[in-house]
Amino acid sequence: MKEQFSTALENLIEKLQGWFNTTIEYIPNFILAILVMTASYFAAKYISRLVGKLVGKKVEQDSIKNAIARVSAVIVVALGLFMALGVMNLGKALTSLLAGAGVVGLAIGLALQGTLANTFAGLILSFRKKIQIGHWVETTGFSGEVIDINLKDFTLKEADNNLVVIPNKTILENPLKNYSLTTRMRVFLECGVGYESDLEYVQDLTKNTIANTFNQVETPDDVEFYYTEFGDSSINFLCRFWIDAESMLEKLKAKTTAIIEIKKAYDKEGINIPFPIRTLQFDNKLSVKSPDIKEAFSTN
Repeated sequence: MKEQFSTALENLIEKLQGWFNTTIEYIPNFILAILVMTASYFAAKYISRLVGKLVGKKVEQDSIKNAIARVSAVIVVALGLFMALGVMNLGKALTSLLAGAGVVGLAIGLALQGTLANTFAGLILSFRKKIQIGHWVETTGFSGEVIDINLKDFTLKEADNNLVVIPNKTILENPLKNYSLTTRMRVFLECGVGYESDLEYVQDLTKNTIANTFNQVETPDDVEFYYTEFGDSSINFLCRFWIDAESMLEKLKAKTTAIIEIKKAYDKEGINIPFPIRTLQFDNKLSVKSPDIKEAFSTN
């Protein structure tokens, strides 16, 4: 019994001595690993600020800028961790860590497909020069001013002051009309005049009215005027002209002004803008006093 106890004690002492010797041997590597991790920490903070400034010159959104800065800091810290494990000769632990990170990353990616898709779409949208905060855009049936682009969604403020929140992925996968990329818009105006009207005079009057109303229209020849059809109650026409505008609201205001001024000019010149009229005609010869009607009522 004493021999067994002494043998176990000797084995324990040998193990402790081996651990102690190993610890002494690895103290320089351990100190070097701590220095590497400390250096990577401060380097991550510096690189994060630097990346934030560089991204801030391209992206106006603070959420995107902060997210990219944090990702860069995490990458630097991760590199420092891998270097520290390499310094300590923990190659197997490093391999296991990478394998585990790959499996965890795959599981997280499958679970958050929609979220990650919106995140990457938000990053792409933030770097697109053709879509900026303050632009007036139309997409997926909604039209309004872009007030926010973040890592999750795309926010529009419509003309009625309602906010529309659209997932970034939807914006990236669907057509988008940006009214703010150009400084000119074309106004389309449809109307009709009575059949008794002098069509050439109506054409000249309409073009002159538009030219005198809008400073952007230099001459009446800049206004396009086309008669389109013989309608039920009127001869219809299409009038087109360019204005300086960057939003649908400005275009609607210009169209309203054009309608008001054209109506005033037509009223002054006695030009009729007809509306549909239904005429009921009662000239049939059927009478309730007819013998056929009396016979039909008497039969029933």
